[in-house]
Amino acid sequence: MQANKTNKTAISPTREQNYPEWYQQVIKAADLAEVSPVRGCMIIKPWGWAIWENMQRVLDEQFKATGHKNLYFPLMIPMSFMQKEAEHIEGFAKECAVVTHHRLAKGEDGKLEPASPLEEPYILRPTSETIIGDAFSRWVQSYRDLPLLVNQWANVVRWEMRTRMFLRTTEFLWQEGHTAHATAEEAMQESLLMLDVYARFAEEYMAMPVIKGEKSESERFPGAVNTYCIEAMMQDRKALQAGTSHFLGQHFSRGFNIKYLSAEGREEFAWTTSWGVSTRLIGGLIMAHSDDNGLMLPPKLAPAHIVILPIIHKEEDRAAILAYCQQLANEIRKIHYHDRRLIVEIDNRELPGGEKGWSWVKKGIPIRLEIGNKECASNSVFMGRRDREYKDRKTLSQQEFLHIIKAELDDIQAHLLLRAQEFRSRNTATINSQKDFHDYFENDGGFALAHWNGSAEVEAKLKQDLGVTIRCIPFDDQSGSGKCIFTGEPSKQRVIFAKAY
Repeated sequence: MQANKTNKTAISPTREQNYPEWYQQVIKAADLAEVSPVRGCMIIKPWGWAIWENMQRVLDEQFKATGHKNLYFPLMIPMSFMQKEAEHIEGFAKECAVVTHHRLAKGEDGKLEPASPLEEPYILRPTSETIIGDAFSRWVQSYRDLPLLVNQWANVVRWEMRTRMFLRTTEFLWQEGHTAHATAEEAMQESLLMLDVYARFAEEYMAMPVIKGEKSESERFPGAVNTYCIEAMMQDRKALQAGTSHFLGQHFSRGFNIKYLSAEGREEFAWTTSWGVSTRLIGGLIMAHSDDNGLMLPPKLAPAHIVILPIIHKEEDRAAILAYCQQLANEIRKIHYHDRRLIVEIDNRELPGGEKGWSWVKKGIPIRLEIGNKECASNSVFMGRRDREYKDRKTLSQQEFLHIIKAELDDIQAHLLLRAQEFRSRNTATINSQKDFHDYFENDGGFALAHWNGSAEVEAKLKQDLGVTIRCIPFDDQSGSGKCIFTGEPSKQRVIFAKAY
């Protein structure tokens, strides 16, 4: 179906009219995922899964380049493991799904019901620090076993009350890195190294600018000494926490007895870290770039780079047009683009050209090529880019197109990043008074840079009154010390406040 003639957009409602519903409609129109019969869970469909596979492939290579090896742990964690780290279990207790039985049997009414209680219940992993800590206690014996650097790609379960596809679901996919080190300094370096990996991935592959910083005490991961994060601004001006890295100190080492014999012959507790990103990144990708005509994808992560749309008006032209499209696709597939060959789709569906074209606009494919009799006769292509207006198309010879295609894709990638950077810049304000702060967030808001005295009470009141939280204490802040705009007390630097997902 072509763009709606009333509001001239393919997605309804628009971002301006109803942002949350627009987000759901983009997912539906792009055929990324759908709601499943399991409460709060989603079915990720092939186009959405391919985006996650591309993210996974790039990140996995980057993790391995920094010395990490992949492994896998069970989904179910003994409840006794969770009880060994009090702060950790307190942070996740309300989100835990618990397995209490191991068999089904027919009840008196003939319906299946749980039959055999487990001696010890299992928790469906909300995160794996506890079960990995138990394994580390066996794997780490000597300083020669350190550093221990591992990662797993897995699913986790957190019993969320309010869910939204990709952003917050009961079950979601992620990677979680876990490491053990001989010194606090090494563990801290690891935490910051992996945060840098996430930040580079977000900006270089997702074309999504992020701010690196540290979480306030109240926003830390349960059981962590320090939590570091990358924060991105979505098009509704809310923040999205796009990745976290945690310096866990010796909390989990003491809880799970992760000890090693030092080179000097002393028994020491190891220093540990954990870090992760999830399918929430797909939600970030949608909200950072998409428009009122649907999904918009950075070429480096798109499931396919190019779609060829055969435009066939007469049946006698079909064979020649399809042969030309196939020859063109073969030439495109010979080209390497960054870390993979160019991927091209040929849409052979018997649909009107406009309907086919708009279906791919909504799926966010970077480049569309329309091929009809005219293009076959002149050995050319009719090209459109997703980051430009639908009607902004041009004719190129096939040779010229093959010569410039990588530059065109790089230009799309760079354009998306620049546009997101400019949007964030326009919607970031330096705030110097409590009144201006309230006025800012009672209107459209965005990111607010303001001095804060470190008080958890101030944080809690802002969250209650305005729905605003401290997103991070940014690393690159150059403002210096000042006075808290809420209390007048000394402040070391400005922090970033925002409403958030």
